[in-house]
Amino acid sequence: MHAVGISSLAGGHKTLVPQLVAELEKLGRGDILVFVGGVIPPQDYAFLYEHGAAAIFGPGTVIPESAEKVLEEIYARLGYEEVNP
Repeated sequence: MHAVGISSLAGGHKTLVPQLVAELEKLGRGDILVFVGGVIPPQDYAFLYEHGAAAIFGPGTVIPESAEKVLEEIYARLGYEEVNP
């Protein structure tokens, strides 16, 4: 598995992201990227990035753009320089 996505609509993002990242690390899977979506206040983005979020997708995110971002992050983690190597 390369990535996991979580969606937070109830304000749990500042708890869920650090806990998920910590559990992945405990399992020796700190290589798995964590993507976050949902109704997340912009002022919380820095906290989420500092705690392991690879990308954050808020309301109104354009699906093809988010898909491209997910692929870019996965390819970068795998050592590829671009999405279409």
